[in-house]
Amino acid sequence: MTGPTARPTPPADASPPARDTPRRPPPASAWRRMRMWGVAHAVDDLYQGLVPACVPYFVLDRGYSYVAASGLTLAAALGSSVPQPFIGIAVDRYRLSRMAPAGLAVAGIGLGLSGLVRPYAAVWLLILLSGLGVAMFHPAAGKAAREAAGDSASAMSVFAAGGSVGFFLAPVLATPALVAMGVGATALFIPPAVLMAFVLLRHRPAATAVRAAARAGRDRWGPFLVLTGIEVVRSVAFFGAITFIELFWIRHLHSGRGLAGVALACFLVGGVAGTLLGGQIADRTGMVRTVQLGALMTVPALIALRLTPGTVLPLLFAILSGLALNIPFAVLVKLGQDYLPGRPGTAAGVTLGLAVSVGGLIAPALGAAAQAYGPQGVFTILCAIPALALVLGLFLTEPDGQDCSPRPPG
Repeated sequence: MTGPTARPTPPADASPPARDTPRRPPPASAWRRMRMWGVAHAVDDLYQGLVPACVPYFVLDRGYSYVAASGLTLAAALGSSVPQPFIGIAVDRYRLSRMAPAGLAVAGIGLGLSGLVRPYAAVWLLILLSGLGVAMFHPAAGKAAREAAGDSASAMSVFAAGGSVGFFLAPVLATPALVAMGVGATALFIPPAVLMAFVLLRHRPAATAVRAAARAGRDRWGPFLVLTGIEVVRSVAFFGAITFIELFWIRHLHSGRGLAGVALACFLVGGVAGTLLGGQIADRTGMVRTVQLGALMTVPALIALRLTPGTVLPLLFAILSGLALNIPFAVLVKLGQDYLPGRPGTAAGVTLGLAVSVGGLIAPALGAAAQAYGPQGVFTILCAIPALALVLGLFLTEPDGQDCSPRPPG
């Protein structure tokens, strides 16, 4: 009888059998990471869009003159533009985790109450207060959204596109209510701001998480100023288009008011699509190239919109113009924060606030051109304006520590 068979001795240098390493869960999608901030941005910018939607009803219900009505638009623009860089500095210097929800609530309450008071001065101040709420939201939300997005331009585009959606929804939601109830219907828009502010308060990031998300690197003010110039140019073209596109269809293309409204909707829907597409392109080709591509596409799209005859075919170029103008939007916000890594709130305050609002402040100059040359004259001017963005784009450089190589989306 033989003894048990001896087991072979493993070599001395043999490694123990590898255990199954637990797999890390895949990273959350851009939408799952950014949905709260994207929806919050949509609600916030709803109140920016509600001001021009409500102004005609102040004229009809209160008998305001056109000068008084334009003063309400000016109040909103002043409140939302001038304070934003200073609020951004405060957001970067101090831990102001409640700034975004507070701004959202102020924006909604100010606009909502404006239709319930009678004196013009009170209406003006409430709309100014609503604009200030918008200014409070953008730097704080832009900083927090960047922390959630990381280095993904696609994720940041979800946040930026939220603002475009809110601006688009404003007249869609407000017009039926204002027609049915008059200017007092502004009160219906208080609850969305208060509810969304409560959601942000419940889910605001912890202080330790905010401090851990701080980015290292030197601030590069030269490229940031060039980028700000590009955002100003883009804003002027965007506000000029949304202000005069309906009049262009009615008075130059001789369409009805319904089709003119469709043209505005096409332009704004194209803007939402362009914002999301720009993030995808930037993750594949680089941010600077995406900004340059947007400027390059905008010029021929606007020229085609200006020159194409008929009333239906130009709708295609309204979509393409909105798309091209907004391809750089989210990328400019993220790139600005990369140029100023130590001041993400300041960068967001400028790119999302001051530079964007400048377009609204320059709109009266385009109004003078429309008075002299008609809305077609305005669109002739708009065809040339994006060329300046294309020239400025040549002076942009990739942020420190980054290159132009493609990155996986997400």
